[in-house]
Amino acid sequence: MSEAGMKVIGRKAWSGPAAMLVLLALAGCAGAPVQAPQVQGTGFYPPLPNPPRIQHLKTLTGERDIGAPASGLAKFVLGDDTKAQQLKQPYGVGIFQGKLYVVDSRAPGLAVFDLAKQRFEVLTGAPNGRMKRPINITIDTDGTKYITDTGRDQVLVFDRDDRFVAAYGAEGQFKPVDTAIRGERLYVVDIQHHQVQVLDKRTGKALFNFGSAGSKVGELYHPTNIAIGTDGDVYVVETSNFRVQRFTSEGKPVRMYGELGAERGNFSRPKGLALDHSGRLYVGDAAFQNVQIFDNDGRLLLFFGQPGGDVEGLNLPAGVTIDYDNVQYFRSYGDPRFNIEYLVFVVSQFGPNKVDVFGYGKMAGMEYPSDAGPAPKTAARPGR
Repeated sequence: MSEAGMKVIGRKAWSGPAAMLVLLALAGCAGAPVQAPQVQGTGFYPPLPNPPRIQHLKTLTGERDIGAPASGLAKFVLGDDTKAQQLKQPYGVGIFQGKLYVVDSRAPGLAVFDLAKQRFEVLTGAPNGRMKRPINITIDTDGTKYITDTGRDQVLVFDRDDRFVAAYGAEGQFKPVDTAIRGERLYVVDIQHHQVQVLDKRTGKALFNFGSAGSKVGELYHPTNIAIGTDGDVYVVETSNFRVQRFTSEGKPVRMYGELGAERGNFSRPKGLALDHSGRLYVGDAAFQNVQIFDNDGRLLLFFGQPGGDVEGLNLPAGVTIDYDNVQYFRSYGDPRFNIEYLVFVVSQFGPNKVDVFGYGKMAGMEYPSDAGPAPKTAARPGR
């Protein structure tokens, strides 16, 4: 789809640059059946009567949102009272075959919303895989899960049945905050050494690394989140450089997106990152408290979410994940005229909303700019 298919909305949701306490921000920076929302046709971006592209669908905060009592383990970890049953301080999110996995750094553990069976549980990884301060999760196509844990300074590996398999990372090797998978490689964001370490995803063996502390092209400063495009290029959010930097799969710099500022298209505290199948970048900003969408040339197309206690209000958003395979579990929460193509999950570390689910699509009966257009241009790569 060309960038003409989106429109920047006029809703203002910006604030000035915030202090950069990156590590602190990372570490700390029996219900009724699930019901469809009472009010549909709201939460659109751009707002009606413009042709919308994004609609807020649902918020997940704890066991009451899944329509089933918590397991005994969940009650032991989170407690029995209403407040304790909520997610505490989530960061990353992933979904696989109807199960939504939310990494909660303060539980600490992995909250599992089984959407198909309407069950809720919390995995702690005990005994050998016990989590101390989990941050992010990446789920491979076979269901293998890679969880970054800044308390253990390791990447914890769980199989498709959520059983602990292995822990990657020797003492002092890295402080991992996010991972991404391409083929047999596991790309690990190391916030302590300001680099990306590349491992064999089957064995954890170190293959190579790229990046070093700095702000020049190819350098990284407090990298936090990572995503890989369909062409294999690696995109890294640098929270303290206020940008997204793009590399080849071998770690050669390609281009940079964004800069520090308080205007639309700028960043103040970027964290979450996801790419859709068309190469659009979704970048969450904990200071602006929204998600900005860019085309692959770095042009701002749209932003959504805003601070506050509204339905789609965000509060220190962190993880952003895009999913094409589980739309059926959330379709009923949208306006029946809105045709959802894929889901966007946005995690807030604080506030009443913990995981907000948005749908990307089109409203039936409304005219949209033609989707037929030139493929996104790619900047010339150094050394090519």
